[in-house]
Amino acid sequence: MDLLDFARGPALTFAGAVFALGTLWRLVGVLMLPRLRDLSPARAGAPAPWQGALGTIARHMWPRREFLQTTMFSTINGYVFHLGLAITVFGLAPHILFIRNFSGLGWPALPSTVVFAVGVVTLVSLCAALARRLTHPVLKLLSRSDDYLSWALTTLPVITGLLATAHLGGRYETLLAVHILSIAAFGVWFPFGKLMHAFLFALSRGATGMRFSHRGVKA
Repeated sequence: MDLLDFARGPALTFAGAVFALGTLWRLVGVLMLPRLRDLSPARAGAPAPWQGALGTIARHMWPRREFLQTTMFSTINGYVFHLGLAITVFGLAPHILFIRNFSGLGWPALPSTVVFAVGVVTLVSLCAALARRLTHPVLKLLSRSDDYLSWALTTLPVITGLLATAHLGGRYETLLAVHILSIAAFGVWFPFGKLMHAFLFALSRGATGMRFSHRGVKA
């Protein structure tokens, strides 16, 4: 078995299983945490719990006006690399073919040159996020190994994907194998690090919105 066969076979299968089972385990663990019932009556005019949850999730997609100036860079840059990652994952033809092979779902692909350009912008944005973390006094103080490892495992598939697409740095088969292995590493780490915020942020904000809206307060 050569490197590409190993990456496409056992490595990707193992990573997929860890990703799915680990993510499910984390979500079930959060949902099964003990909760105290709020016995107080809801404030007059309070929205339904689900409305409070969705409202808080939506409002926190953009910072409040009072904090906008100090958080503008991190907010816009965060949207750039999150949207860039989504476009590169779901817009490239080989990625769509991979998704179709195991799920049966498919959609039209974007031109490869467009996805490549988005990938470059995404890489620059991720590097800018790291530079800010390393230079911002508060972020630097709060950052732990999880933050840097999560950044590295997010950035590696972008770098290796760009190299494989451009055929730079080695044989295409080797570059493709390294790209797949980097995706496998991302999938294995995802449920156990801060990358899990992709799912948990909605639960956290939703729970806050439900509590505050019950009291008649906008979170």
